[in-house]
Amino acid sequence: MTRFDAADTAGRRKLFAEAVLAHRNRGSQFLTIEVDPADAPGVDPDDGDDDPAPVPWVQFAEKTFNLDCTDAELDRLKDVLAEFPECRIDRIERPDEAEGANVRVTARSDANRLGQFADRALQATYGLDDGYRAWVTQV
Repeated sequence: MTRFDAADTAGRRKLFAEAVLAHRNRGSQFLTIEVDPADAPGVDPDDGDDDPAPVPWVQFAEKTFNLDCTDAELDRLKDVLAEFPECRIDRIERPDEAEGANVRVTARSDANRLGQFADRALQATYGLDDGYRAWVTQV
């Protein structure tokens, strides 16, 4: 991989697909995609808050996406899953100390389709604008 961020739909999807391929080729434990804090709803990187809102992220390992979300975000994620029949929720965990849920989505498809899913899942689940910037922070 030569680039690690993108801020348009085609660029993000290509970046995410390349990250999936790099993850598979390297046999890494997982890959992590994070939304740029400047584009994340409720996150102001310049406000000096000691406890800012978490930046949306998704991890992928083997054939599973992993993300944290609130109940409303989970409902939006379920709507996205209707567009991707090759993806399904495998497990939802609701730790007592957390306000939301950790969701595991099994996804069996090629890297391009997985890149499309990651982009749609991030954008729809977290209510991001079309031009949100995302970073592949770990492969």
